[in-house]
Amino acid sequence: MLDPSSSEEESDELQEEERRRDGPGAPAGGSLPPPREARGREGGAGRAATPGPSPSPSVLSEGREEQERLQREEREKRLRLQLYVFIARCIAHPFNAKQPTDMARRQQKLNKQQLQTLKERFQAFLNGETQIVADEAFCNAVRSYYEVFLKSDRVARMVHSGGCSANDFRDVFKKNIEKRVRSLPEIDGLSKETVLSSWLAKYDAIYRGEEDFCKQPNRMALSAVSELILSKEQLYEMFQQILGIKKLEHQLIYNACQLDNADEQAAQIRRELDGRLQLAEQMARERKFPKFITREMENMYIEELRSSVNLLMANLESLPVSKGGPEFKLQKLKRSQNSAFLDIGDENEVQLSKSDVVLSFTLEIVIMEVQGLKSVAPNRIVYCTMEVEGGEKLQTDQAEASRPQWGTQGDFTTTHPRPVVKVKLFTESTGVLALEDKELGRVVLYPTSNSSKSPDLHKMIVPKNSQDSDLKIKLAVRMDKPPHMKHCGYLYALGQKVWKRWKKRYFVLVQVSQYTFAMCSYREKKSEPQELMQLEGYTVDYTAPHTGLQGGRMFFNAVKEGDTVIFASDDEQDRILWVQAMYRATGQSYKPIPASQAQKMNPKGGNVNTDVSPLYTDRGQKHGMEEFISANPCTFDHASLFRLLQRQTLDHRLNDSYSCLGWFSPGQVFVLDEYCARYGVRGCHRHLCYLNELIEHSENGSVIDPTLLHYSFAFCASHVHGNRPDGIGTVSVDEKERFEEIKDRLSSLLENQISHFRYCFPFGRPEGALKATLSLLERVLMKDIATPIPAEEVKKVVRKCLEKAALINYTRLTEYAKIEEAMNQATPARKLEEVLHLAELCIEVLQQNEEHHSEAFAWWPELLAEHAEKFLSLYSVDMDSALEAQPQDSWDSFPLFQLLNNSLRNDTFLCNGKFHKHLQEIFVPMVIRYIDLMESSIAQSIHRGLEQESWQPVKNGSATSEDLFWKLDALQMFVFDLHWPEPEFAHHLEQRLKLMATDMIEACVKRTRIAFELKLQKTNKSTDLRIPSSLCTMFNVLVDAKKQTAKLCILDGGQEFASQWQQYHSKIDDLVEETVKEIISLLVSKVVSVLEGVLSKLSRYDEGTFFSSLVSFTVKAAAKYVDVPKPGMDLADTYIMFVRQNQDILREKVNEEMYIEKLFDQWYSNSMKVICMWLADRLDLQLHIYQLKTLIKIVKKTYRDFRLQGVMEGTLNSKTYDTVHSRLTMEEATVSVTDAGGLQGITMKDSDEEEG
Repeated sequence: MLDPSSSEEESDELQEEERRRDGPGAPAGGSLPPPREARGREGGAGRAATPGPSPSPSVLSEGREEQERLQREEREKRLRLQLYVFIARCIAHPFNAKQPTDMARRQQKLNKQQLQTLKERFQAFLNGETQIVADEAFCNAVRSYYEVFLKSDRVARMVHSGGCSANDFRDVFKKNIEKRVRSLPEIDGLSKETVLSSWLAKYDAIYRGEEDFCKQPNRMALSAVSELILSKEQLYEMFQQILGIKKLEHQLIYNACQLDNADEQAAQIRRELDGRLQLAEQMARERKFPKFITREMENMYIEELRSSVNLLMANLESLPVSKGGPEFKLQKLKRSQNSAFLDIGDENEVQLSKSDVVLSFTLEIVIMEVQGLKSVAPNRIVYCTMEVEGGEKLQTDQAEASRPQWGTQGDFTTTHPRPVVKVKLFTESTGVLALEDKELGRVVLYPTSNSSKSPDLHKMIVPKNSQDSDLKIKLAVRMDKPPHMKHCGYLYALGQKVWKRWKKRYFVLVQVSQYTFAMCSYREKKSEPQELMQLEGYTVDYTAPHTGLQGGRMFFNAVKEGDTVIFASDDEQDRILWVQAMYRATGQSYKPIPASQAQKMNPKGGNVNTDVSPLYTDRGQKHGMEEFISANPCTFDHASLFRLLQRQTLDHRLNDSYSCLGWFSPGQVFVLDEYCARYGVRGCHRHLCYLNELIEHSENGSVIDPTLLHYSFAFCASHVHGNRPDGIGTVSVDEKERFEEIKDRLSSLLENQISHFRYCFPFGRPEGALKATLSLLERVLMKDIATPIPAEEVKKVVRKCLEKAALINYTRLTEYAKIEEAMNQATPARKLEEVLHLAELCIEVLQQNEEHHSEAFAWWPELLAEHAEKFLSLYSVDMDSALEAQPQDSWDSFPLFQLLNNSLRNDTFLCNGKFHKHLQEIFVPMVIRYIDLMESSIAQSIHRGLEQESWQPVKNGSATSEDLFWKLDALQMFVFDLHWPEPEFAHHLEQRLKLMATDMIEACVKRTRIAFELKLQKTNKSTDLRIPSSLCTMFNVLVDAKKQTAKLCILDGGQEFASQWQQYHSKIDDLVEETVKEIISLLVSKVVSVLEGVLSKLSRYDEGTFFSSLVSFTVKAAAKYVDVPKPGMDLADTYIMFVRQNQDILREKVNEEMYIEKLFDQWYSNSMKVICMWLADRLDLQLHIYQLKTLIKIVKKTYRDFRLQGVMEGTLNSKTYDTVHSRLTMEEATVSVTDAGGLQGITMKDSDEEEG
């Protein structure tokens, strides 16, 4: 029993409840009559009116509206109270349904405050305000998640609708990072699964925050309990909240309905089922049926009613009466073999035998102490024995006679409802020949289940001549009441078939099964009843005293056709308990009321039928609960009541803390199932009401699981088309009409959701919901349950929805970007900027559609592509408008093409689609115009640049060449970055740019060749010649042109034109190569001419020349008088210095090593040829000592310098060199014979020391 609430609360409730109308149960319509106080107020107001000016019509109207509102609220309150009574009975004693344990567990939903907190936590992480260590890749992933998902308006709306849980947020993040991690490069020793796990752990740390870290486990534990199995108390509390029932009202209902009394609840169920059968029979007699789609269903409807009640009876019968012993279980099995008793009007009752009602009792005998023991010495040993007659005997411990105390308990089992218990006191015999101990006293008890269970003193019977005349024993005998023994006690009885003598007997009311009860009379020490009477078909009631019968004061009887049994008890309360127990057992609809109670309830007389236990009637009537408790459930329209119950339950469920998506909790499903089964709510009606409520909530913005809609719709469709999903074959006209209405509403809802799929299912949440919506749409479009709808019809509907979706998505996107204002008032540059931003948003929308919704449209991928084309076609209007506003020859719009093209060209369906081709058509003229202008600009820059070129070194060449090559490369990269999707035009662009580059480089090479030659001609031929840096720059320009040719002029084409392009490309290659060779030859010729000049100076010393004779004579004449210095090595040293410095200049300023080596090879070879030819011209002459010394030094230094510069041995030791070497060696030998000191140590030998 529940504890009452505080007195203060109770007093407030009493004042409210006492004002309520006390009347009979609701009529068959299910609506309760208006309260008496409301009617009284109306009449009283009329009588109490005083003369005066009449109130205005507005005042009267307001007063009437307020009165109607109060009456309506009172009716609704009374209806909810009545409904709660029925629900409380379902919870108290369910016999059809169980709480499901296989339902998907629902997650806690997020609210606005939690979303805001979540945003702040992620923002704090991105700002570096947390202690979570993360790398750049994770920070980028979190930043993308924050910007795209957390800040999205669609997510905020979903959170507001209650359809978003923490698990949804985590799943979206997980999908995002899975794509990112897959794109990361592989790292040895670190798997991508490890990275994913680490990132998710960091996400959880950010999500929880520091302050919630310790609270999380407790919250999860609480949610796990509340989403699973609920106790009865939790179910009561839940439905109090659902129906707005106060705690006091629940307590009054609980007590008055005896919800804690299983026998009372089972009896109530039996009465309800009997009433439903009677209503079915009445309906069959009067032929008052609901309107069905065919007339043949009327008889079928009656059979369905009978069958459903019989099934409920069988369910009730299958419930165990208790956890009783094996005898009861055997009896139950035996009783269930014949189910004829379930059929109304069947006379073949199953008769019980006496052995069917054998009971099993447990007795506990506790012996405490013995008082008044005087006949035994204090030190003697005494003990007690106890036995239940017909069973075993037990003995206590031994105790001294001075303190005969034990506290020993003995447990016995017996089948006697009236057992005989014997307790004896013994003392040990001291005699040698004594065979038995001496008995000091005994007591015989006759306990029953109603006997006192507290310890009492009992006077013992002692042997004759015993001194213990006042011997007493204190003991307790507790005899349990078996669960299937409903009542017991002594009654007087007189019947026609049994108990034919008016006599006091011990009666036991035995419940054999849920529908079988027997009234049995027992004698002492007997297991089987002496006589028994089955109570099926009897009606029990209070009666007046029978004057002719002696014994008993309070009378009642049990009446059946052809039989009447009179009972009498000695006590009024005992009579009430007996009548109440037998009333539950008989299952009668009439509730017997004692005369005194009836007078108290109805002092003016009349027939009052109430369903309130006499023990609680006063309290229930006082608080206005009597009418709700006594109302006959069979007279209510439970279809309407259930509609109200389901609506209130769904509202409560959608407003709780779980993201339920319309699914009831296990406890709610259990109560609704039990209510439908117990009160006969048809399954189709239940699901039609459920669909109606779900559709209404979905239309109002709540997130409803389409799978749930699909389940209920499939059930209703199957029922309406005669497939009997719940075994019900009758289909009413109302059900069919409501189903068609629901079908139309559901079809409109689904089409609207598909048209708003980005907003109804943002980021693919709830998971799989869009796919389930499309599946449900296909089911709704079916004409009947068996004929599948053609795929083209479904496709047509979906296509129409996606066309609407394109307009909706683009409209909302432009509203978000505020594009209309910008396009109307902005400058062309601003318009282009806005269109570029809008393009980014459009691409993001299409990417999100592909990522989150493409799986749902996997059946029709082309429809999603059509949706994208429609979406882009709307964008193209704004794009065209912005592009038309751009000035001519403005190239700022190319980034727009690149952005859109890069997105479209990678899409299988959108590449070269309608919008993509439109985009190309717009930009083809712009690209061609741009290339034309760039070609003209580059040509002019070459012409002007080379005319004004200073040939100062810049990077790999000159300023003009660098500018040329950069422009050509930039132009080609620009066109390449366009990634033109149409292959032919892309190839045309590439070919044109390669040809342009070839022509430009050719012009540059030719102009550089001319400039090189002119510059070289201006240099002198003496040893003072130092190669100018401008010549090196020109050389580098040609070298760089050679390299750039491979990059800028090679075309990646197919085999069909590879040969012709190769010919064209080989021309520019050959041109550059020939030009390089020419300038090398020119440069070599220039430096060799310097050597020729040196040799020409040496020619003056030739034998036989005038200059040679003059020099010799002058020297010899002068030598007689002074010491004349001999010719030195200035000429050789000057030339060697010239060679070395120019080698260094070339090595330093020319960029290409290969061409330097070629130049040095030619320089060395040509130098040796010039020397060889000079010597050959003097083959018949002996060289002058000065000539010999100079040549030896020049040849040896040249050889060694060029060897140091990397000239190969084969070139160095050529035949020319060998000829020169031999001649000079020979000349050296000749001079050494004639004038040994003339060479001054200069020799061709490698071992002599070098100078300089």
